[in-house]
Amino acid sequence: MSNTSSIIKKTIEKYGASREALLPVLQAVKREAGSLDAAKIREISAALDIPAADAYGVASFYSFLEPVKLGRHVIRICRTISCEMNKKQAVLNAIENKLGVKLGETTNDGMFSLLETSCLGHCHKGPVMLINDDIYTSLTPAAAVSAIEKYIGKE
Repeated sequence: MSNTSSIIKKTIEKYGASREALLPVLQAVKREAGSLDAAKIREISAALDIPAADAYGVASFYSFLEPVKLGRHVIRICRTISCEMNKKQAVLNAIENKLGVKLGETTNDGMFSLLETSCLGHCHKGPVMLINDDIYTSLTPAAAVSAIEKYIGKE
């Protein structure tokens, strides 16, 4: 049994094998296997007996379930108006310069992906970014680069 199969099986045991279990299964596979590629989505849809297109539709709808391979460390920068007004673009420029990538790209070594996301819930402390599960608020360009440097060389 593959790692993905065991994750799916374990999650179905907890939530059942119904359409309602789709989101928890997608989340578990993304979290534990690290990605949701087409093969994993097909395996999930077969296990839940739903069309693969439906599973892909759900995975592509939610910004934290991207059905594409991302870097080891995923940087998500808030794109809301409050972060924009607090000089998010300067922070984003510093991140792009540090990593050598633009929004939506992954570094050549596969270590970092840079994405925009909807509100992270800290509008009063913008600009805000999330690296993996770690939140960074009240960012300046230097603070953003410093935060990223903590992940360089970190598996």
